[in-house]
Amino acid sequence: MKLGVVGLGNMATAIVGGIIKSGLFAPADITGSDAYEPQRKKAEKSFGIKTTGDNAEAAGGKDYVIIAVKPQIYEDVLPGIAGAAGKNTVIISIAPGKTLVYLEDRLGKDAKIVRLMPNTPALVGEGCTGACRNSNVSDEEFAFVMKLLSGFGKAFEVKESQMDAVVAVSGSSPAYVFMLIDAMADGAVAEGLDRATAIKMAAQAVLGSAKMVLETGKHPAELKDMVCSPAGTTIDAVAVLEESGFRGAVIDAMGACAEKSRRI
Repeated sequence: MKLGVVGLGNMATAIVGGIIKSGLFAPADITGSDAYEPQRKKAEKSFGIKTTGDNAEAAGGKDYVIIAVKPQIYEDVLPGIAGAAGKNTVIISIAPGKTLVYLEDRLGKDAKIVRLMPNTPALVGEGCTGACRNSNVSDEEFAFVMKLLSGFGKAFEVKESQMDAVVAVSGSSPAYVFMLIDAMADGAVAEGLDRATAIKMAAQAVLGSAKMVLETGKHPAELKDMVCSPAGTTIDAVAVLEESGFRGAVIDAMGACAEKSRRI
């Protein structure tokens, strides 16, 4: 099988790296395109794939094509892909806000389309991706796409109506978590810890906490209560976060994110 990748930015190269690591495609079977030559050279050096400045060349004759360009340039890019991709090519889009109907209007009603929302932790093999498909994609083809996604993290099938929520809870959420880690580190520095150690300890605390949620299957509120000893230090910190509207701010931020995704 052959894979084309249109756009070779950070997310695309994280995906390519995971796919090659999984062994589902060999570097020789992957062609990537990008208008920026240094990006092409970087991908060639990092992964040994073939690259080109021609999107049609990347899409032509491929079994699967990943579109990894900015949504703002989809109108310029999609016609060339539509003209080059074969009728059995599965086209995978990672742009927020670009619906299956939008993509079908530009790629053809018979086009096989999968829509994804990955996130930047894919760069370290811990991505979280939501995926949906149109009716032209077979169960076997979609299963293969989900297998591709497992090469750089976890993947979840969702309804398209849920994709804006996926953008908020997964696609954009690393930014919220980075802000939390930064704020925790600032607090530790204010209490006398050096910044390098503070950042590492805050990041490890977030990593460990997330792992507890995933591996224990317990509700986050239950795990929170386990840390809050009667009259202890943690409950005082939790009380301050509640008084400051911590949870409400996070919920409101996710709502704003989802709304922006709907308007793109």
